[in-house]
Amino acid sequence: MKLSFPPRDSLAAPGIERGTGNRRTLLPSRARVRLTTGAIARRRVFVKLAKLLLPVGALALLATIALWPEFDSAEDRGRVAFRRVTQGTADAMRISGARYQGVDEQNRPFNVTASSATQRDESGLIDLAQPRADILLTNGAWMLLEAREGQFDRPHNQLNLQGDVTLWHDNGTTMTTAAAHIDVGAAEADSDSPTAAQGPFGTLESEGFRLRERGQVVIFTGRSHAILEGKQ
Repeated sequence: MKLSFPPRDSLAAPGIERGTGNRRTLLPSRARVRLTTGAIARRRVFVKLAKLLLPVGALALLATIALWPEFDSAEDRGRVAFRRVTQGTADAMRISGARYQGVDEQNRPFNVTASSATQRDESGLIDLAQPRADILLTNGAWMLLEAREGQFDRPHNQLNLQGDVTLWHDNGTTMTTAAAHIDVGAAEADSDSPTAAQGPFGTLESEGFRLRERGQVVIFTGRSHAILEGKQ
């Protein structure tokens, strides 16, 4: 079998020029780019801006990381949720299944819910239907309040209840009255309406009550009548 090979000179790689004898010259693969005066000036401006903006961006990132817990805490202090908007006008907005979550003066959580809520202006006053408030007291104790209707002053965490107001305390005490004012942030309550109370102590009727020291002290006001029960 006879094989044919091309001449050695034809095997030279592209870009290589063969000379006489054994000397070879490597040709440049591309021409050198010459920068104009304008391009050099633009590069200098870009470098200066990068030197200025990079430290500023780094400081902004560090500040965001440092302050993020504060933003998150502020957000957690008051959240409003609702299931759906049932009516919306220029003067009022009514929502169903309203829920407000917040924390009191001692960072204890509380919840205010209602079957429906109507906010008529930007003052923060909200009309509630069938309101319910869950408040955490001292040493893990709790207090629950319900009524037919009420108004919630959201900026000040004040709640006014009217109609079949009922207060339950986890120590077994239940109080009913026609109207009551609740300071949700301080976990205190007041009423100047006739009040009926019952619990482990017995039964009591008065012309009103004052709930103080985060539910630890109850003062019955006006003329009162009590039937006390002794321990068995």
